[in-house]
Amino acid sequence: MKIIEIKALALPEVKVVRFARFGDARGYFTEVFRKSGFFGHPRLGFLEGVEFLQVNESLSKPGVIRGLHFQWNPSMGKLLRTVKGRMIDLALDIRKGSPSFGKIVACDMPSEPGRSYGEWIWVPPGFAHGNFFTEETVIEYFCSGEYSPGCEAGLSPLAKDIDWSLCDPGLRGLFSEIAARAVMSDKDRAGLSVAAWKADPRSEHFIFGKKPPELSAR
Repeated sequence: MKIIEIKALALPEVKVVRFARFGDARGYFTEVFRKSGFFGHPRLGFLEGVEFLQVNESLSKPGVIRGLHFQWNPSMGKLLRTVKGRMIDLALDIRKGSPSFGKIVACDMPSEPGRSYGEWIWVPPGFAHGNFFTEETVIEYFCSGEYSPGCEAGLSPLAKDIDWSLCDPGLRGLFSEIAARAVMSDKDRAGLSVAAWKADPRSEHFIFGKKPPELSAR
């Protein structure tokens, strides 16, 4: 695996990892993941102690919005890539006491097979995660915790008190266009607002500067 760039987004804990594709007249070949390539890389220290325990795949149709999801006991970080189509990924800071609490970032991640690279995005615990789609899209994501029913919650991506000031204006506008006619689950649409999450006792699972507890009481 050849990692060619690692960049932080406006929420610096959220990272994009770019890896090389090797193309010729037939197409391209790439290693999308190799354990030694990730965990032995000098600039990927933010993954220290992470173990990927579950791999998910999803298909989304044009106009779908998913999220904003998170869980505790265990907490779950996600490493995502677009296999086919176009995903715009979303990450929102839910850590109480964080200077960026309630702020969201968006990252445009089309598959674009003609490019000389592919990309992963890392969304760590402490951030609510979601995405939206402009075309039929398949994504894959590695999870650092197994799904834990009863230990999950979500913020509505339509909540009026989300702070979009860190987002690219073009992506913010695209989200607004899709949100006007969004295809969403009832659960996601009825998610919490930022204010409701801040007042929720479960928000104590995510405190800025404190590692999320893995064995806290349910």
